[in-house]
Amino acid sequence: MPSSNATPDAPQPPLAGAAAAGLSVNALSERLVSRLVDDAARFGATISHAENGTVLVDAGVTAPGSVAAGVLIARICMGGLGHVTVRENLDAQPLWPSTIEVRTSWPMLACLGSQYAGWSLSATKEQTGGKKFFSLGSGPARALAVKEPLFAELGYRDRHERGVLVLEVDRLPPQVVIDKVLRDCGLAPERLTLVTTPTHSVAGTVQVVARVVEVALHKTHVLGVPLDEVVEGGGSAPLPPPAPDGIQAMGRTNDAILYGGRVHLTVKHDAVAKQLAAELPASTSRDYGRPFADIFTSFNYDFYQIDPALFAPAEVWVSSLESGATWHGGRVDAALLHEQWNGKP
Repeated sequence: MPSSNATPDAPQPPLAGAAAAGLSVNALSERLVSRLVDDAARFGATISHAENGTVLVDAGVTAPGSVAAGVLIARICMGGLGHVTVRENLDAQPLWPSTIEVRTSWPMLACLGSQYAGWSLSATKEQTGGKKFFSLGSGPARALAVKEPLFAELGYRDRHERGVLVLEVDRLPPQVVIDKVLRDCGLAPERLTLVTTPTHSVAGTVQVVARVVEVALHKTHVLGVPLDEVVEGGGSAPLPPPAPDGIQAMGRTNDAILYGGRVHLTVKHDAVAKQLAAELPASTSRDYGRPFADIFTSFNYDFYQIDPALFAPAEVWVSSLESGATWHGGRVDAALLHEQWNGKP
């Protein structure tokens, strides 16, 4: 938020408008969280409580979860500022029968300020009394804790008495991690909800593929584009079947975006539209062209060895408010997806 001594001519933080409008990603997602918890059985989720009263939602660890749960959790991750749907396309030769579609009119806040999985949470085996724990947290509670340098660039911090965080991990969080989240968010235990969605689960697959626009926004940020340039964002990606293990699931969800994701952004200026059409697609990466699971394995399971330019949608359209023109870049690779996902004879 702008400081109290800011002058009218002083540059304002990119998301100052969100703060001025009173937008709280935790408040906006609160109704969605209540729906998930109150109607958990219908969504295939189970509800439990930590010893201090924190609400734990299992949407795929031991609970079956569902596509509907994944859609609702994706909307929660976007802080109530995104539309997420599943569309079935059984016409002749579709890219894939099921597609996730995402849209937001607050792209930087919904995607980077909330949905981005940027909060690293870990605990040693000594702290857990068993095996070590690691997960990346996504969702509205990130904006309460503001532990990531990204929030200084966004110029946004949420303040709300309730919070929700989504963890992409295959077990419920240990108490030491719950306590850390509570401290960093400044919440009473019973006012925090933690949702767990393993990547290989049905709900986990949905909520990861629903990051197709977020991935585009993150690369836009990496390319150095000013954070207030993008004013609208929408996109789609094929929804693959869940995989039997974590590595395959990670491969399928990443391939869905890298080789099948399509995104349409609206920006303020022509120069930005031209730049993003040329530089945003995943095909600009040196590592592009192989299934993600193969790439990940070839780098000894080290994400940081993979070219960051790979993490982007396959195809982009970028429209400019300055001229009304639209630029296009990239392409989908349906053959790679079908080779990976179709049953082998």
